[in-house]
Amino acid sequence: MFSQIVIGPPGSGKTTYCRAMHEFMTALGRKVAVVNLDPANDHLPYTATVDISHLIKLEDVMEKFRLGPNGGLIYCMEFLEANISWLEAKLAELASQNHYVLFDCPGQVELYTHHNAVRNIVQRLLKSNHRLAAVHLVDSHYCSDPAKFVSVLLTSLTTMIQLELPHVNVLSKVDLIEQCGQLSFGLDFYTNVLDLSFLVDRLHDDPFFSRHKKMNEAICGVIEDYSLVSFITLNIQDKQSVANVVKAVDKANGYVFGAGERQCDDVFSLMSSAFGADFDFFKTSSVKEKYFETEKTE
Repeated sequence: MFSQIVIGPPGSGKTTYCRAMHEFMTALGRKVAVVNLDPANDHLPYTATVDISHLIKLEDVMEKFRLGPNGGLIYCMEFLEANISWLEAKLAELASQNHYVLFDCPGQVELYTHHNAVRNIVQRLLKSNHRLAAVHLVDSHYCSDPAKFVSVLLTSLTTMIQLELPHVNVLSKVDLIEQCGQLSFGLDFYTNVLDLSFLVDRLHDDPFFSRHKKMNEAICGVIEDYSLVSFITLNIQDKQSVANVVKAVDKANGYVFGAGERQCDDVFSLMSSAFGADFDFFKTSSVKEKYFETEKTE
């Protein structure tokens, strides 16, 4: 079974991504199922084939154990790890029908950087012959702030090392990037993660960060030494942008080497028949309002 583990901080667009990918891949001829693993996500814009709320609910955990949202999410994921057989049974049904699975995961960053519950769940799925790839969504507005972008790079690197999966980092909502201010460099600088010394120089212009020059240089040095982090841009309304992400993920989880939908030299011929020449996700779905409300509230 080929699958995507969709992760990222709150407001990065994970749920919208899953909805759009479900529609996009279905139009390409794939059987796609979305699995909601976020117990805090109680207003889903898609129909979840498997929903963690049938196993455990965040509000029940918070009320019973008097935990906050973060502690409650950690408890829920640990509970899922302890009852992984429930998830495996649900996925076995999907596997028998050759479904491609999208896992919509919680937005708590700690779950992917140093807590082991999600990592252990992933390892269990890998042993069950799941072909997984992690899709890490990051809001593109972080590019407009050098300090935040360095933080995103470090978080992405830590997540890649922690989960130990084929990994695709995505700058989401790139169509809104101009609303967040002027970029210091061209977009290619951020997607390819070029010489970070330029970003360090920008940090030194800030009175607060200038006091931590050596630490900033050391952090950027760690990111460059590993040389693992790069990004693909995503505009959920643009068919070519969505297709580029699909191609990258298909290579990461190995779907491109399998016998999936009919082989086609030009994937856009399939897309054209599915969506027409002017594909617009928001014209084919009802999540536009939710998409922008999520950006504002989270």
